[in-house]
Amino acid sequence: MPKKDDPRTKILLIGPLPNTIQSATNIIGGTKIMTANAVRQLGMRAFDLNIINTSRPRTNLSFWKSWCYELFTFLRVIRGLFKAIGHAELVFLTLSPYSALLGASTIWYICKVARRPLVLLFYGGYWSQIYQGYSPITRWLTDRTYLRSEIIYVEAKQLIREFGSPHNFRWHPNTRDLTVPNVVRRDKVRQLVFIAQLRMEKGLAEALEACRTLPDGCHLQVFGPRMPNTDFSLFENHPKATYGGVLEPSEIAGVLREHDLLLLPTYYKGECYPGIILEAFQCGLPVITTRWQFIPEVVQHEENGLLVEPRSVMELKAAIERLLADPSLYRRLCKGAKRQGEFFRSTVWYDKLAADLHDLAQTEKIVQG
Repeated sequence: MPKKDDPRTKILLIGPLPNTIQSATNIIGGTKIMTANAVRQLGMRAFDLNIINTSRPRTNLSFWKSWCYELFTFLRVIRGLFKAIGHAELVFLTLSPYSALLGASTIWYICKVARRPLVLLFYGGYWSQIYQGYSPITRWLTDRTYLRSEIIYVEAKQLIREFGSPHNFRWHPNTRDLTVPNVVRRDKVRQLVFIAQLRMEKGLAEALEACRTLPDGCHLQVFGPRMPNTDFSLFENHPKATYGGVLEPSEIAGVLREHDLLLLPTYYKGECYPGIILEAFQCGLPVITTRWQFIPEVVQHEENGLLVEPRSVMELKAAIERLLADPSLYRRLCKGAKRQGEFFRSTVWYDKLAADLHDLAQTEKIVQG
């Protein structure tokens, strides 16, 4: 049990953290970046963190290698949980929807036996679709295990409504704190940028096709790790686009600062609030993206960006041409982007989350005597 005279709330945090250097099999994705942000933000407040890192290679692996890594990680996490839970006041689990069922259900059972509250932080927007696709037995198990966690944070407000607005669900958006010294004052579009994992579903082909006829002086730069289905032949002899390689998180602010407009015509099924959009906003960079899933909760059409239909090269091209021809609209979008980027900075959101965790820990202390 925690010492009663220790003012710091003791949290056992379970989630994936980014490697120092990413590799072709262990890519730094959104869940890892956001878990690292949670660790940093909670560490700045009155919490004593003990961390179980769930990161493992997942990309560009055979089925059996991937399955073995998943099993090994699951067993390692459960072993670490048994060893550490007695010293924690609550367990804080960050995860994506794909790893929820077995991992979260098992952790929930252990927390119940140990009489420790469990808090979940879900990243990604595909959770409700996965849940709706469960068999009746699987859904019954889900409803009676981790969906009964004391608090469940989700990225999008719509997700709360889709689950019937249960009392333990709360909104905690994908927040970013990008340091951007001397934001450039932009007057017109010349340099466009696409930053994402290079999945075709992120709209890579559509972005490249829409930019083929950019006027002289305009160019598209593409950054991101190559995923299994990436068709790199799209870059061959492209007159207006080049591939710039993989960016480390520390390089993103500098790259965004050098560009005028972010393109992200995504229709990726796991999309929620794309972190790169929030980072671009903090740099005062507007975006052309899609009316896809939860993105319109973040991107307001003609206020901080332009929204087009998914998979529509014609609409994407027209939106680019519109900003090229209308500098006043572009400048207005830049101002709106900066305002929205400031709204999604971490301080306010993690202050609210920290207050929730402190209240939960204190309540549990009173209940347990």
